[in-house]
Amino acid sequence: MAGTARTVIIEEHGGPEALKLADWPVGEPGPGEVRIRHKACGLNFIDCYQRSGLYPMTLPHALGMEASGVIDAVGEGVAHLEVGDRAAYAAAPPGAYCEARVMPAAQVCRLPDAISFEEGAAMMLKGLTVQYLFHRTTPLQAGDTVLFHAAAGGVGLIACQWAKSEGIRLIGTAGSDEKCALAMEHGADACINYATEDWVAKVRELTDGKGVDVVMDSVGKATFEGSLDCLKPLGMMISFGNASGAVDAFNLGVLAQKGSLKVTRPTLFTHIADHGTCQSMAGMLFGKVSSGEVKIRIDQRFPLEDVAEAHRVLEARRTTGQTILTLE
Repeated sequence: MAGTARTVIIEEHGGPEALKLADWPVGEPGPGEVRIRHKACGLNFIDCYQRSGLYPMTLPHALGMEASGVIDAVGEGVAHLEVGDRAAYAAAPPGAYCEARVMPAAQVCRLPDAISFEEGAAMMLKGLTVQYLFHRTTPLQAGDTVLFHAAAGGVGLIACQWAKSEGIRLIGTAGSDEKCALAMEHGADACINYATEDWVAKVRELTDGKGVDVVMDSVGKATFEGSLDCLKPLGMMISFGNASGAVDAFNLGVLAQKGSLKVTRPTLFTHIADHGTCQSMAGMLFGKVSSGEVKIRIDQRFPLEDVAEAHRVLEARRTTGQTILTLE
């Protein structure tokens, strides 16, 4: 493959209107790199953060952190992939919104035949996030209780199923009765409509006043304080996103006052930075999906050229399940 590929770029930070479709150069892979011809691309909140400037980038820059496709060329030193392999990834640097690209190979994973390209594009960033939330952040075991915000979203529906498969009780929150029903269909033990209920009080009621062992919160500013109030003593708050804005600074002494609580702010890309760890995490995710324990629900599909509308819908929280950009 030579020349260029249709690629979504930004030349300045801003709203969805900043997204532009351009012909972007595609070269040959160097050492440790592969060239991948995409079949579908995933859409994630981190893409909006990068576009807006919340997570600044050197511009101009291509966007997108997740996709699936076929390996088209392999650079020197790459041993785990071959030309013709089906593959999927969640990886830096941004640049997945495109027909083809050259990229580092370490976080690109061979995609099992049982998993479609659309599923592969939709599941990697969100599914690997759920893997580290449940297996790499704090010890969780069957019988524990987790509060999960945005339980009907892309990460949330995977988390609901993952928790059920491991005997973990998941209490979700969502913004409508319809979204709550969807979360419960996917394995949530209960789901609270935060638009109509006092969700902190409801969590306390559902746990007989004890609170939950762990909160998993990708919403950020709007839910952070309430999430702390849902934890039992010695509980763990995992803040892993900023959908409502970045969490304000707070007094660490509050954690002592509320029961010697723990707080962490992890990122997926720290967890998958090591090649072996990334491949192992992906193997667990692929196993969950191939076995049917976790089903990847794709509720929104947009052609690559409609990426700006996809961002608008995502930021307006009008999505459920996964959202992908299609190329064919």
